[in-house]
Amino acid sequence: MSLAVVHSRARTGIDAPAVTVEVHLANGLPSLSIVGLPETEVKESKDRVRAALINSQFDFPARRIIISLAPADLPKEGGRFDLPIALGILAASRQIPATSLDEYEFIGELALGGELRPVRGVLPAAIKVPRHKRSLVVPANNAAEAALVSDLNVLGAQHLLDVCAHLAGQNRLPLAETTELVSNPGQFPDLAEVIGQAHAKRALEIAAAGEHSLLMLGPPGTGKTMLASRLAGILPPMTEAEALETAAIQSISDHGFSPAHWRQRPFRNPHHTASGVALVGGGSHPRPGEISLAHNGVMFLDELPEFDRRVLEVLREPLESGRIIISRAARQAEYPARFQLIAAMNPCPCGYLGHQNGRCHCTADQVRRYRARLSGPLLDRIDMHIEVPTVGLEEIQRQRGHTQEESSQQVRQRVVTARQLQWQRQGCANSRLQGQALEKFCPLQKPDATLLAQAIERLGLSARAYHRILKLARTIADLAAASTIKTTHVSEALTYRRLDRS
Repeated sequence: MSLAVVHSRARTGIDAPAVTVEVHLANGLPSLSIVGLPETEVKESKDRVRAALINSQFDFPARRIIISLAPADLPKEGGRFDLPIALGILAASRQIPATSLDEYEFIGELALGGELRPVRGVLPAAIKVPRHKRSLVVPANNAAEAALVSDLNVLGAQHLLDVCAHLAGQNRLPLAETTELVSNPGQFPDLAEVIGQAHAKRALEIAAAGEHSLLMLGPPGTGKTMLASRLAGILPPMTEAEALETAAIQSISDHGFSPAHWRQRPFRNPHHTASGVALVGGGSHPRPGEISLAHNGVMFLDELPEFDRRVLEVLREPLESGRIIISRAARQAEYPARFQLIAAMNPCPCGYLGHQNGRCHCTADQVRRYRARLSGPLLDRIDMHIEVPTVGLEEIQRQRGHTQEESSQQVRQRVVTARQLQWQRQGCANSRLQGQALEKFCPLQKPDATLLAQAIERLGLSARAYHRILKLARTIADLAAASTIKTTHVSEALTYRRLDRS
């Protein structure tokens, strides 16, 4: 029977659903048709496959060829099906043995000469393949990326002929190997380079220890950007699961994934002119945005009030849920988006409110309108609001060369210890505590509960802000290696809600 079945995988968001490529050769006038919701790139594969087979010295069957990509209701896009289609045609025409095809899954785009070109989104497919106990055959340039999945046999091939020789048992394809690169915090700027700003550094350490979001308020030149760029360097090392999730998102993005970035926390810094689609993702074929590319890492929004208000409002849901769902008329895609938001803003339109040079002439109404660009619901979702004051020249000169600032490595050790306490106690970072888990792991003594209740009433805080203060106090207690939350921890947590008061 002139029928061959080859296994491959499509790309839908960060998922890689299985696709069965069925090739049937029938009598009749020579033709080739592809069914199963193929996009334009897939329809064009018939010309690439024909040229690749002929230039590789294979016979292209002069028969009626029907190629089915199942399931039929799943949209197929890209050139990733070139290789399985070519192998299906060769197996159906008995030019290569079809007996071992079921042991492999194939992904790859073909050049007209038969060479295999790399494709995007190989890593999400590689994560799914081990469940079916198959090996994965990919272009050689994708092999190192796919080999990051530890329990998978990955075979990298340069040419269609190499794959055919392997299936025929003549020349076996080598197993791909990768050198796992552990993230190096030294690649990020060192916190010791920031002079002064002890309060802001303390807030940065708490944010890293509990995965809290942070908003810094201060005049230009006080070190807000310097502090934000150093947060990724004090975060704990990524786990295997976190690294695979982050790499999978990068794999389907326009820039692709580089094995050199394996286990490195992403740091994204979009410009304030970015659109809502750029932040959350989108397009007719949905792709991840900045918040997904920052998954398990840091997203820094400088000059926060300069962003369009409608753009900032799209951050409200992912800040709570840690994911984003992009819906279009034809399809829907879901991407993880659990990132640490670090934002910076000036205190007023001119930027110099409270500066020691006295240059600010903004009126109270101008300051109010400027800060009103940020909605209350968005500010309520940001755990910490702190002031970053100006550091005087005398203090800079006095401290430089005389005071040894703490390095990122020293702070990172305390952050790692605090995170380990949280995972041992509750299995997640403090910022992710919800509902009964929050009440269970963040209990307060009666005097502390009274203090917090008075602060909530006086400042007019919401229930969400109350819960975020509890989580902050729990993180501060973890950094102090305290088993319970004490008055000093609650009091310090209240100081990190600067924008809740006039």
